[in-house]
Amino acid sequence: MATGVEELLDMLYEMIEDAKNMPLSSDKCILERDKALDLLDEVRGQFPMELSEAKKLLAARTEYINSAKREAELIRKQAEDQARQMVSENELLAQTKQKANEMIRTAEERSRDLRKAANDYCEDALRRTEEAVAEAYDEIKKSRARFRAVSGGAPAQTGRQPYDAEADA
Repeated sequence: MATGVEELLDMLYEMIEDAKNMPLSSDKCILERDKALDLLDEVRGQFPMELSEAKKLLAARTEYINSAKREAELIRKQAEDQARQMVSENELLAQTKQKANEMIRTAEERSRDLRKAANDYCEDALRRTEEAVAEAYDEIKKSRARFRAVSGGAPAQTGRQPYDAEADA
């Protein structure tokens, strides 16, 4: 016998198509009632099995679609969370870079200020040293002049030329 509803319906269709017309009528035919009823009984017997399989397939399809929707929603949420985190990290990175640039700028300003202060201090110390050396030199010249005046003006004979500070200046 036939295995599926479609095959049974095809057999019933062929039976009706091959049936003889009723006399004086082209749209009515004569069928073997028992054969037609047997085919319909088999179709009816097959329907619950095929309907239950169809229902199972529909339920499985619905569950698959729902599962895919849940998974898609989960992926979307994860992507949103990841995007938020990346934006947050980018903002944090931008803030960190800005703070680092500020710190570098402040350090460079302080470095310039310290360098200027150190240069000013060195310049002042060298100026004071130069003034002190100049005063000491003037004092030495005065002391030599007094020494010469007291000693009679003649430098001692040591075989060397006496140092002349005025010629050196």
